[in-house]
Amino acid sequence: MDTLQSLAAILGLGFTSGVNLYLGALVTGLAIRFHLVAGLPQGLDILAHPAVLAVSSLLFLLEFFADKIPVVASIWDFVHTLIRPIGGALLTLGAAGHMSPGLQTLAALAGGTLALGAHTAKMGFRIAAHVAPEPATFTAISTAEDVGATGLLLLAYTHPVPALIILAALILAIAF
Repeated sequence: MDTLQSLAAILGLGFTSGVNLYLGALVTGLAIRFHLVAGLPQGLDILAHPAVLAVSSLLFLLEFFADKIPVVASIWDFVHTLIRPIGGALLTLGAAGHMSPGLQTLAALAGGTLALGAHTAKMGFRIAAHVAPEPATFTAISTAEDVGATGLLLLAYTHPVPALIILAALILAIAF
């Protein structure tokens, strides 16, 4: 895996973990299991284990449905304020498994920070969306997040340069 692919995988995993940790683990595990992408770091191979796929699938389904109900989604997101950054750090650590210990530490810190930033932006956006009087808007936002996270992660694995450009734009948008 070259430097750009590693960077895109690390940043992509960190960012998408903040949006939907379980979806990121599931998409990565399925991509590895079914050889949909080549060259992912061996540190992520555990995500393709049937038990890990089963648990990440179950947790993704729980989050998928919890995310569609405004009050439940807010409680779910509050609980995941600690879980998503830790999960993002651990996933990026796996993606950096082939690197030196110093770079692994930087990758884990970056992944956790990106996950926390994306999670915080998601929570803020969701709270603002509570003003919509009908549940369709909330469902559409949640579905768009899931589709966007999946697309961004797959783009990071297959086309690192465009993914890094999109990630940079998203990080700048969150910063502003």
